[in-house]
Amino acid sequence: MKTNRSSSKMKTMHGFILIFLFIITTNYTKAAVTPQSYTKQFLGPQNAARAVLRLPPLVWDAKLEKYAAWYANKRRVDCALEHSSGPYGENIFWGSGNGWSPVQAANAWVSERQGYKYRSNSCAYGMVCGHYTQIVWRDTRRIGCARVVCYGGRGVFMTCNYDPPGNYIGERPY
Repeated sequence: MKTNRSSSKMKTMHGFILIFLFIITTNYTKAAVTPQSYTKQFLGPQNAARAVLRLPPLVWDAKLEKYAAWYANKRRVDCALEHSSGPYGENIFWGSGNGWSPVQAANAWVSERQGYKYRSNSCAYGMVCGHYTQIVWRDTRRIGCARVVCYGGRGVFMTCNYDPPGNYIGERPY
């Protein structure tokens, strides 16, 4: 919100509150300030995909959230779409602009379902499906995610980490 010198104190305070809320919602990677709605946005579509297959829901894990926040903050500098190569399963997302929400990232990953061919345990030609198969990996139980707005207007980076990890070559997800 822009203010000018003739703005009332109320407008200035309102602007301060909006800026404060923007900082909290775009830099919520510290566990203490993670909005519960973001957790639900990450979990909702992924657990819905698991429910269709009668798999147990993923449970939010603070340790995985902390790992995801550490990695998202590392990517905040360049917004590079690179995996952490850590000990967990991982889905990553990047979108230009700063308005991307966790539910949009989760829905993008889940939408890869259309490219997964269970019979051949592979992705259809020209399609990606590894994010989806990580989500529905039968042995995965825990998840932790983070969202950051990258410096310099480079977009939004989001990551979810999964434990136990999945996507083992030659194994079916479910």
